[in-house]
Parts: sequence; C-alpha cells; structure tokens
Amino acid sequence: MIDLHTHCFFSDGELVPAEHLRRVEVLGYEAIAITDHADSSNIDFIVPRILKAAEDMNKFAETRLLAGIELTHVPPQLMAKLTQYARELGAKVVVAHGETVVEPVRQGTNRAALEAGVDVLAHPGFITLEDAQLAAQKGIFLELSGRKGHSLTNGHVAKMAAESGAKLAVNADAHGPGDFLTTEMARIVGLGAGLTEERYDQIRSDMAAFVHSIR
Repeated sequence: MIDLHTHCFFSDGELVPAEHLRRVEVLGYEAIAITDHADSSNIDFIVPRILKAAEDMNKFAETRLLAGIELTHVPPQLMAKLTQYARELGAKVVVAHGETVVEPVRQGTNRAALEAGVDVLAHPGFITLEDAQLAAQKGIFLELSGRKGHSLTNGHVAKMAAESGAKLAVNADAHGPGDFLTTEMARIVGLGAGLTEERYDQIRSDMAAFVHSIR
C-alpha cells in the first residue's frame, strides 16, 4: 500500500507524524506522504517539520515517510509560485487541493495546479477532458479519493483518466486513525469508481514507481 495524500496535526489531522507512520506501518504500507494543508502563511512552517520527522523516523520504520504539502484553496494565480517554493523547501510530494464538489474551490484551480506541475491533483471534481489530457502529458496523478464527499466524483475522474490516458492514484486523504485505507478498502475505492482489476493493479504499479523515483 502507498498513500500520497494524508494529514497530521500540522494542519487538521489528529496524529503526530510518529503515530501516523506507525499506524500505517502496522497495516503493511510501503510508503505514505504527509501532505498537510498549506497556503502562503504556513508552508514554510510545515514542510521543514515533516522533513525532520521523515529524517528521524525513516531510520527505524519499515514504512517510508515522505514529506509533502497540500496547497489548499490558494488563488490559482499563486499555484505556480507556491509549488516551486514547496519544492525549494524540500517537499517530496506536492498535492493540489482540486475542485471538489463539496467545497467552494476557485474555478481554474485544477488547471493552474496542472500547469504548475504538482505531483497529485486531489479530488478534482468534474475535471474536464482537456485538463485530464494535460495531466496525462505532465505525468500528474488524478486522485480517486477514499474520503467522504470528495469521493462523489470518483467515477467521473476515472472516466476522464481512461479517455485521456492520465495516471490515477487512490488516496485516503486521511485525517485520523479511522481514515487509513486497508489494502482491500483501497481496492474497493478503485473498483467502485468503475476500474477493472487490471487497471487498479496498474495504479498501484504507477504509484510504486513514483515513490521509488523519489530521492
């Protein structure tokens, strides 16, 4: 199991990074990214602290902790600047909070995030085929979400990915202990979005390849 989108208590999650990591280690995860919510006000606070946690705990844990960030509700005009800044700070996984149907995300956020070259476009709502094609060109993951509300458009996202050739990621968007996906629940999220078993296996392979490419 790999998850590229989760939250600890540096934003609205419940756990310190050590417990966060330990809980998924017990579930047999290969890797997990902590990607707390950020904008211009706190990105320079969050990324270094998750990097420090990863530096310390990766020496001892069987599950690899990746330091990331989720750029959340930022104006589309700032997406490129903050994506670059996140990488300069050392973030290994940059997630953009996409145009989910259950929050008032600014129109144009999906496009701005894709143009900025984020790694994961989280819960992108009714993403257009044109934007999905851009994701495919740039190798950006479109998320199938395990989180209530955000998951409502998983079927649409899967369809746009199939038509465009974009990569998909199944993520929990976990905020607390009860949110982490087991291997079987992640599979259900994928199949529930209309994927075949073969397509779901490809998702896991693509996510693993991405993690292995991170140094």
